[in-house]
Amino acid sequence: MACPKRRKSKSKQKMRRGAKRWSAPKLQSCSSCGTSKPGHIVCPSCGYYGDRQVETIEAAA
Repeated sequence: MACPKRRKSKSKQKMRRGAKRWSAPKLQSCSSCGTSKPGHIVCPSCGYYGDRQVETIEAAA
């Protein structure tokens, strides 16, 4: 196997790690109620997933 001839400099390490920086999660709007939610989960406000209702959400008293 090949061995690196030189050690990577600190600036090169930081450039590589900078590409994996944290980013905010992408939110989608719910098709039934319009609130923002993460993709591929049941909407926490109305209980719909796509076009069908999966959970029944009770209003808080």
